[in-house]
Amino acid sequence: MRVYYDRDADLNLIKSRTVAILGYGSQGHAHANNLRESGVENVIVGLREGSSSRPKAEGAGFTVMTPDAAARTADVVMMLTPDEGHSALYSGDLAGNMKEGAALAVAHGLSIHFNLIEPRSDLDVFMVAPKGPGHLVRSEYVRGAGVPSLLAVHADASGNCQELGLSYACALGAGRAGVIETTMKEECETDLFGEQTVLCGGITSLIQAGYETLCEAGYAPEMAYFECVHEVKLIVDLIYEGGLAQMRYSVSNTAEYGDYSRGPRIVDAGVKERMKTILDEIQSGAFAREWVLENAAGQASFKAMRRRAAEHPVEEVGARLRGMMPWIGENALVDRSKN
Repeated sequence: MRVYYDRDADLNLIKSRTVAILGYGSQGHAHANNLRESGVENVIVGLREGSSSRPKAEGAGFTVMTPDAAARTADVVMMLTPDEGHSALYSGDLAGNMKEGAALAVAHGLSIHFNLIEPRSDLDVFMVAPKGPGHLVRSEYVRGAGVPSLLAVHADASGNCQELGLSYACALGAGRAGVIETTMKEECETDLFGEQTVLCGGITSLIQAGYETLCEAGYAPEMAYFECVHEVKLIVDLIYEGGLAQMRYSVSNTAEYGDYSRGPRIVDAGVKERMKTILDEIQSGAFAREWVLENAAGQASFKAMRRRAAEHPVEEVGARLRGMMPWIGENALVDRSKN
């Protein structure tokens, strides 16, 4: 696996292009601002008429165009809108409007790998996928650092797509930390697996199950929140800093013994078998097809699941307890008024 840094890139390749960032959410605001501050003078933001993000982008000093107009103007078009809208966005706004020989970029391989869009044959197609949320991509850049990112080339019509993608990644700040070469397939399938089984689905289900178990046993919801939610950050920060070994070094012997002796009874061989089933669904395209159908049906099930999750008692207790800890908000990664 090859890793690139700023010294390996020609930043002038992206600085000489007009770049359209489609979307101004978590990733969109980070890409647009980081590129501009890296010297890419012609950064435009593509948003639909009436988008709630338009005042934020204009307030940050960007020229905002509709996606079709942005596509006609740009040399590089980065799609940072939700995956589920890529097919309609590409077919309706980009396919017939992008310049001959332009580059189409994504930050996640799903729509390319599973053929939700089929880019024109004259286009370069690459992926730059930061391994962190957009708010972290922005905050790390501002402090002079960067978030490691993945680089993949899907179509090299120009013969220079790899170099252009690397230039983009380094303008984003990724070259400060490392740009790792991969493929759309590998990024997409591992990313979906990680989200569903560990990072989002696994952790949230484990947290809720632990919280419910303590509350059902008669313990105070506040105690359950502190033990099963609040302290997760303490453990994750130790793992983030030095791996599982450093976390185990830092906690008490009692906690470490409980880790070894009880953890495998919770996450056992049956969990791993179910993980393999989920991976099979990802690799076969079954999850992607399910997600496409969910969106075609107006996201009814998705919105119902979102509503039920928001109504879980852990959310109410958590909001109340976080109000007692103002330092959490002072260091927040997410500011919904700006991104």
